[in-house]
Amino acid sequence: MITLVDPDELAYSPAFAQGVIAPAGKTVYVGGQLGTDGSGAMLDGIEAQTVQAMKNVFAVLAAAGSGPDHVVKLDIYMVDGVDARVGYAASRSVWGDRRTAITVVTTAGHARPGALVEIDAIAVVPE
Repeated sequence: MITLVDPDELAYSPAFAQGVIAPAGKTVYVGGQLGTDGSGAMLDGIEAQTVQAMKNVFAVLAAAGSGPDHVVKLDIYMVDGVDARVGYAASRSVWGDRRTAITVVTTAGHARPGALVEIDAIAVVPE
């Protein structure tokens, strides 16, 4: 069972937890996922790329025997200059109202030209 940590002396956020305690056991580390479809084609725009990148994270989790409810850390890297509010809304359309530890960072760019967002995750694999 994952336990969310929200100390009273820190502001409460309905979007993320300040920390997460994960039980000992199997862990899956999802490498950075881009907004590419199954053929490797890059989708157009921050919204489409973010939705696809999040779906790709979910696909890796499922293949590992885990799922979004078992994510203890989610990192979202958006290219500087994109509308972060659009990217955030797009990620929430797939992620939902799950609370976990989340970091959102802007970057100068990604290794693949045209990539506007990259998402990685750490999750427990339930027994």
